[in-house]
Amino acid sequence: MIAILFLLLILLLATAVLVKGVRARHMQIWLGSYLRRRPPAPASGPVHVMFCFVDHFEPAWGKVDLETQRARVDRWCKDYRVLASAHRDADGRPPQHSFFYPEEEYLEEHLDKIAALCAEGYGEIEIHLHHDNDNEDNFRTTITRFNELLHERHGALPRDPRTGELRFGFIHGNWCLDNSRPDGRWCGLNNELILLRELGCYADFTLPSAPSDTQTRTINAIYYATDDPRRPKSHDVGVAVKAGGKPTGDLMIVQGPLGLNWHRRRFGLVPRIENADIRRSCPPDAERIDAWIRTAIQVEGQPNWIFVKIHTHGTQERDMDTLLGEPAHAMYEHLERHYNDGNHHVLHYVTARELYNIVKAAEAGHSGNPSRYRDYELPPPPGLANAPWRRNTQDRHGIKAAAGWADLEG
Repeated sequence: MIAILFLLLILLLATAVLVKGVRARHMQIWLGSYLRRRPPAPASGPVHVMFCFVDHFEPAWGKVDLETQRARVDRWCKDYRVLASAHRDADGRPPQHSFFYPEEEYLEEHLDKIAALCAEGYGEIEIHLHHDNDNEDNFRTTITRFNELLHERHGALPRDPRTGELRFGFIHGNWCLDNSRPDGRWCGLNNELILLRELGCYADFTLPSAPSDTQTRTINAIYYATDDPRRPKSHDVGVAVKAGGKPTGDLMIVQGPLGLNWHRRRFGLVPRIENADIRRSCPPDAERIDAWIRTAIQVEGQPNWIFVKIHTHGTQERDMDTLLGEPAHAMYEHLERHYNDGNHHVLHYVTARELYNIVKAAEAGHSGNPSRYRDYELPPPPGLANAPWRRNTQDRHGIKAAAGWADLEG
């Protein structure tokens, strides 16, 4: 009897510790969705993997001086050229880096260097913003001014060919999209999704944000969120983007993989959170990459196209050797060796804009080689007009088709 009571006590203590750990990392927000998620639909034929690396690129992180900022940007521009030039996807494209640059850290010389890197075919520039206790008028002014500055001075951001409007992808600083932090800090706008749509945002790329309490219940999805201006965190739920469907709501939300990592457990027992973040403390090893692929985030009804969006904060010195050195090389080598055989998998390195375009093509019911649809709805920004990879494509009625893969179906 004493032994049974002792075992029950141990079980109760273990349960209490587990519950405390779950709540400490705010896992109660999304764990139910993770456990209830159905396996992805099986694909017939090769699975095309769209691999998108988005970066909260903050040269002034830590409030450092200008010389430190310059050193950070210069290292990225030097080492990323070396890294990316050593790798190619099925279309002959090098890895693409989407630099989400913070408006409040703008310095012309930094953006000039990043824009030059992108013009050589290594990525694109998008918008990042940290703000607190903001109001609608200031937000509109800030985003509009930054849009125009990036486009006119640095050749970034496309114009919508139908409306002439500047379009941009967005990542919210401190993860607080639509005022989603419970204490209301680091945003202030309950109607932020509406404002972003009206200002030209084509999609938000903030999530996943776990273990932050800004994380949504909806996980591992590409979906449309409808804003309720009376309440925060309207993107907590939404309507999945579907093949043959129609856009709805206010803003497309593009999420990266989120789940549990059983290969890297705390104390050998408790799984860590897999949130697609790349740092020195969580390098992109083979087990993580395979888990991202298995998550198979997709447009519903198009299982042959899957989307892997990972993220980082690229200018922190402690992480640069991981992001620009051997761990990054090993990540791309693993992708190219295991997910680019042309039979089971075909690999495509895409920017945030290209990912959005391919999602819209899937929504419209297109299939086959997704590289045809990199520019499906939004064209490249003007700074990419002479990027080397564009010389290897041809325009087929407004759709770009990559040489060598144009007829691959699946």
